[in-house]
Amino acid sequence: MTSKQRSYLKSLANSLEPVIQVGKSGLSPEVTQAVSEAFHTRELIKIGVLKNCADDPRSIAEMLAGRTHSQVVQVIGKKIILYKESREHKRIILPS
Repeated sequence: MTSKQRSYLKSLANSLEPVIQVGKSGLSPEVTQAVSEAFHTRELIKIGVLKNCADDPRSIAEMLAGRTHSQVVQVIGKKIILYKESREHKRIILPS
């Protein structure tokens, strides 16, 4: 992913609300499954890491990206933005 594409995805993610929250139990199989299912309906998702989660948001983002075959767009504070291109129907056209 180029820096121009990453910047474009960041601008789109500004208006998004977190669709999934990682809580006290950390990165459980249920959270991974929920993220995977969220990619069925959207290409760009925002994830919130709650204050009671002891894990580092950057490590959570990397593990989620690996498990869901997506890309980390940004980790800022306790927010994670992930992108996974949809093969069925592209909704986001990335600049080249």
